[in-house]
Amino acid sequence: MTDAAAARVAQLRAEIAQHDYRYYVLDDPLVSDAEYDRLMQELRALEAAHPALVSADSPTQRVSGTPRAGFGEVVHQVPMLSLDNAFSEDDVRGFDRRIHERLGRSGELDYVAEPKLDGLAVSVIYRAGRLERAATRGDGITGEDVTANVRTIRAVPQRLRGTSPATFEARGEVFMTLAGFARMNELARARGEKVFVNPRNAAAGSLRQLDARITAARPLSAFFYGIGVLEGAAAPARQRELLYLLRSLGLPVSPETRTVRGVEGCLEYYREIGARRSSLPYQIDGVVYKLDSRADQDRLGFISRAPRWAIAHKFPPDEAFTVVRDIGFQVGRTGALTPVARLEPVFVSGVTVSSVTLHNIDEVHRKDVRVGDTVVVRRAGDVIPEVVSVVLDKRPPGTQPLELPERCPVCHSQVLRAAGEAVARCTGGFTCRAQRQESLRHFASRRALDIEGLGDKLIEQLVERDAVRTPADLYSLTTAQLAELDRMAEKSAANLIAAIDRSRRTTLPRLLYGLGIREVGEATALALARHFGSLERLMESDETAIQQVPDVGPVVAAHVAAFFASEDHRRVIEALRAQGVSWPDMPAASAGGHSLSGRTFVITGTLAAMTREQAQEALSARGAKVAASVSKKTSFVVAGSEAGSKLARARELGLPVLDEQEFLALLEREKPP
Repeated sequence: MTDAAAARVAQLRAEIAQHDYRYYVLDDPLVSDAEYDRLMQELRALEAAHPALVSADSPTQRVSGTPRAGFGEVVHQVPMLSLDNAFSEDDVRGFDRRIHERLGRSGELDYVAEPKLDGLAVSVIYRAGRLERAATRGDGITGEDVTANVRTIRAVPQRLRGTSPATFEARGEVFMTLAGFARMNELARARGEKVFVNPRNAAAGSLRQLDARITAARPLSAFFYGIGVLEGAAAPARQRELLYLLRSLGLPVSPETRTVRGVEGCLEYYREIGARRSSLPYQIDGVVYKLDSRADQDRLGFISRAPRWAIAHKFPPDEAFTVVRDIGFQVGRTGALTPVARLEPVFVSGVTVSSVTLHNIDEVHRKDVRVGDTVVVRRAGDVIPEVVSVVLDKRPPGTQPLELPERCPVCHSQVLRAAGEAVARCTGGFTCRAQRQESLRHFASRRALDIEGLGDKLIEQLVERDAVRTPADLYSLTTAQLAELDRMAEKSAANLIAAIDRSRRTTLPRLLYGLGIREVGEATALALARHFGSLERLMESDETAIQQVPDVGPVVAAHVAAFFASEDHRRVIEALRAQGVSWPDMPAASAGGHSLSGRTFVITGTLAAMTREQAQEALSARGAKVAASVSKKTSFVVAGSEAGSKLARARELGLPVLDEQEFLALLEREKPP
C-alpha cells in the first residue's frame, strides 16, 4: 500500500461525499451521472488493489454481506411519536387555539410547515459523526434494525459533515420518487416480475428486505425533519434552527419546508402546496405544522402518543365509483352487529378496496345503501375506506332497503337494539362463536394479558373445536391439544403453553382492560384500578360509586356495573383465579393515597432489569404517573443506559435524576401493601 493510494482514496471519498451533499441536500449537482460513476469506479479499483484501505463508511460499502435471517429489535431512547390529524380548516384553527390557551399567549405564533411525505419513518443514529444504527418507527417504542439497508440509500450520508455532536439521532422519512417508482415498475414488468401498487408500499417493502442488495437496487431517497437523542451539542432553540442543523450536517431536508406566521400562514401554505401537489416529484398526503419554539414545545408536551405542538393537516381523499355486490353483518366481541358492504374491487388512493364498513343500521338507512347500488367510495384520511354517497341515477330497479336481522348471523341468538343506541347486539354472549373469538383475541392482546403467539388463526381453531369457551379455559390447554392444530408442532405448542403460563401473573389494569368491558380502554382501566385498588372493591361498587372515578361518566359507569353484576362474568373471574391467574391490588386513591401518589416520572434510556412497560406498570402500581416528556412538573427522571435529550433537559431544570439502581431501590421501598 502506498501513501499516494491512501491519499487518493481519501480524496475520492471526500469528492463523492461532496457530490452526494450537492445532489441530495442542495439539489445543485456539480457533475453528471457519468462523472460520478467514474469517480466511484476509480475508488472501487483502488480499494480492490489495496484491501487495507477499505472502511465501513466508504461509499463503496453501501452494499455488502449476505442476506440476514431477520431484523433485530431496537428500543428508541426517545419514543417516535405519531401525529394527530386535522381534516378541515376548523380543525387547524382549533389546534392553534388550544396552543394559545395552554401557553397563555395572545398574538400570532410562528410555525414550521412542511409536506407530509407518504413514506416510512426512520431513525438514524450517528456517533462521532459515523452512521452507527438505523431503525424503523415500529410502534413508536420499538422498531426494527434496518441499518444495513439504510446504508444503501445514497441520500443518507455515511458520515456527517463538519463538527458533529458526540451522539446525534436524526429522524425522517424514507420514500420513493414518482419517477423512480415508474422506472422500477417498468423494469419489473419487462422481467415478468410483480409490480408495486404505489410508491409508499414500494418504499416500505424495499427498506424491509432481508437482503440489503435488493434495497440498494431500489430508488429510495430520504428527507429528515427531527432529532431524537442529542449529546455533545446544544439543542436548537427553534424548529427552523433544527432543520438548519440537519442540513448543515449533510442530511437532506425538504426544500418545501417554510416558517409561517400564525394559523392563517399555515392555511395559506396548505392551499399553496395543495395546488402544486400533482407537480411535486414525490407523493404527499398533507402538510405538517410544528410550533417553532422548542421551549414552547416542551411546555406543551404530549397527549397519549402524539405531541400537542404539531399536527398533520390531511388533503381531501381521492374518490372512486364502484358497485355494492352484497351487504352482510359482522359480529364483534361486545356482540355489536356491524354492516359491511362487499364491493366490486376499486383502486382508491393507492390501494384496492373490496369491502367497507357501514358502521350501523342507522348509517345504512341515512345513506340508503342497497345491494346493486353504484356508490362513491373514498379513504378517510387516506386510510379507512368509506361509502360517501349513493348514485341514485344508477340504481337498478327492484333494490330493497337493508333490514336489521332478527337473529345473529353466527349463532342465531336474538338481536336486540337498546332504546337510544345506534348499535344492535347479539344476545348470545360467549355462546356466540364470533363474540367468543373476538373476546379471546382481545384478552390475549399485548396491552392486555400479552399471550405471545396466540394469534387470530389459532384462536379461531380453538373456538371452532370448542376447546376454549372463556378466557379461563386458555389456562387448562395442554401441549397435546395445541399440537393438533393446523400449523402447530410440539415445539411451537410448548412455546405457547409457556407464554400462557407467563401471563398468569398480571396487573389489575391489564386484567380490567383484557376482560373487554364495554367502553373500558387502557386509560379507563388504569383509572378504575387506581381508584378502587382491588377488583373486589370495584365489583362491590354501584354506578354512583364508579362515577366518582376521574373521567368516568354515567354511560361507562353503567357498563362497568352491569359487567360485574353478571353471574357469568363473575364465574369467569373465579375460574381465572382457580387457574392461578393473579393480579396484585393497587394502592387505592380513595384510601388516602400512597407515598408516590401525585408524583410524575419520566423514563429515558434502556433499563437492564425490566422493559419500559414493566417500569411504567411498577410506578402505576405505586400510585405514580408516567409522562412522555420532561417539564418543571416532573418529580423524577429515571435514566437508564444511553439516556439522551430527556436527561439533558432534566439537568437543565435541576430535576432529581435516578439511575437504575436507585430506581429499583425506590420500587423496593415503595412496594404496594
